[in-house]
Amino acid sequence: MTETRTETLALTDGTELRLTVAEPDNVVRGGLVFLHEARGVTDRVRKLSSALAEEGWLTVAPHLYRGDDPGQVRRLSGESILADTDASFLWLSDQGVPTDRQGVIGFDIGGTAALVVAASRTLGAAVSVGGRGILDPLSAELPPLVEIAGELSCPWLGLYGDDEGVDAGEVDKLREVADTASAVTDVVRYPGAGHRFDRDPDAAAEAWRRARNWLDHHLR
Repeated sequence: MTETRTETLALTDGTELRLTVAEPDNVVRGGLVFLHEARGVTDRVRKLSSALAEEGWLTVAPHLYRGDDPGQVRRLSGESILADTDASFLWLSDQGVPTDRQGVIGFDIGGTAALVVAASRTLGAAVSVGGRGILDPLSAELPPLVEIAGELSCPWLGLYGDDEGVDAGEVDKLREVADTASAVTDVVRYPGAGHRFDRDPDAAAEAWRRARNWLDHHLR
């Protein structure tokens, strides 16, 4: 499997952003910003980034937390997410990846963040795999996703497993609002899979196939 590496990027505000990078061994077909789960850049995030790199995607995962405390999820803001992803997209551009072949994919809270990015930036494609905060915001500095889903301007796929934090009614409401966006969108719900898809391996595999197919179709 493709190895990941960590780089440090100096930002214009004087702070530093850590990036975990997975680079294809051969031709780069496009670039992806991978937004991590609540626990940060975990082994799961590294493995998924490596899997995407093996399919030709130059994948960069910005460390959205400035420390190792997962409780920082409650301090995430739209401004901080956009600043970190903007820096990551610029990094991809500096590696020679055209902007129309750049996309974002997020897992767990990263799925929430991916929708925030896709509603605010012009991208080639976006995928949210799970993510809470649909009706009630994930943090005080983030909007409820139903308030911004109608602003999506790039192809967006949402993949949601039911659990105690994301129920069917919320997902249905998100789908209803996303359908009003100017871009093509699709929302798929997997009953009983858990919001991290850790209770249903078959649903997890099917969701992963859908995500890859979405990126293949829209970033070409």
